[in-house]
Formats: sequence, structure tokens, C-alpha cells
Amino acid sequence: MKFSARNTLKGKIKKVEHGAVNSEIQVELPGGAVLTSIITKTSAQNLDLKEGKEVYAVIKASNVMIATD
Repeated sequence: MKFSARNTLKGKIKKVEHGAVNSEIQVELPGGAVLTSIITKTSAQNLDLKEGKEVYAVIKASNVMIATD
């Protein structure tokens, strides 16, 4: 599997919460940090996403914004 995205993080699914249209997927990375992704429910079902499954979080963004108070 190859990606053009430079940021690919391997982890395990910690939690899957399905809504009517979208699903919230929590991925725990080594070290304990958790990423949350919102994808379509259809995609989550097609990928057979379940707690404990090893997955890759693929981050493709042209901008990352930083803000302070």
C-alpha cells in the first residue's frame, strides 16, 4: 500500500460510533494519543472498522492552522 500523503500513522481502533450518515472513528496511536476521524457510515462499513482493528490514519492537508488567545 502506497500513498502520496506524507503523514501516515499506524494505530488501533479504540472506538467506533455510527450515526445516521457518518461514523466517528477513534484511533489510538502508540504512546496513547488518540486521533478522531469522521467518515461516512458506508465507508466505515465497507472497511469493516471495529474496535481493536489495526488501521492507518492518513492525513492529507495543505494547511494546518494554529491559533492562540
